[in-house]
Amino acid sequence: MLFDALRRDGFAFVTADVMQPLLQSCGDLSDWKAFADSWSMLGPDPYLAATGRLRRRRHATYRATPHGDVQAAPHQPHYQALRYNTLQGDIERWFEPIDAAIASGTSLRTILAFCNTFFSSLAPEVPQWHVEVHQFRIEASIDAAGEPTPEGSHRDGVDFVLVLLIDRHNIASGTTTIHTPGGTPLGDFTLTHPFDAALLHDPRVFHGVTAVTPLVPGEPAHRDVLVVTFRANAAGA
Repeated sequence: MLFDALRRDGFAFVTADVMQPLLQSCGDLSDWKAFADSWSMLGPDPYLAATGRLRRRRHATYRATPHGDVQAAPHQPHYQALRYNTLQGDIERWFEPIDAAIASGTSLRTILAFCNTFFSSLAPEVPQWHVEVHQFRIEASIDAAGEPTPEGSHRDGVDFVLVLLIDRHNIASGTTTIHTPGGTPLGDFTLTHPFDAALLHDPRVFHGVTAVTPLVPGEPAHRDVLVVTFRANAAGA
């Protein structure tokens, strides 16, 4: 069972044939095409300097009551402490907000509902969740591989993480690797089909993704994922 796997191992790889029905048990995916197409509207990541053109993203923040409502929060920066992100830690990073229609659309709301139910069941003591949603497009070219995790193997500094594959086009590799905090490998897998997913208990495991390269040189190549993080908040924070 997925619940037991995450509690036992600190991570789980969920194939699309399992993940999609789990999401649909929590809501509607009727706008999925528009949701997936919105990755083509992402702006460049301005914090990656010379390599920023290879990573595009948008960001949104929510607050959630366990097993209850998930509400949009005002647009705000994404912040990670340096101990979690040695490349871009200890700075407030402002990204373009997720398009309003996508942020309030049925697919994203269904994904958030699943996360809230599942993660709240794993941590029943949490009174309130701080939720962040990231749309990522990693691009690759014949001249430069795309780096899904330029900071290397890392933790996000949250409680739980969902990584959901939206699309991958003309790319090789992009393998997710899981390690203990001491560096011992725990597993690896590749998100290959839309709805393939990784679920992580962030305090227990480190994760990274290998670089992606084009299968056919000279043609567009990208890896699109949605990352959702849940971090416990004190009540009223």
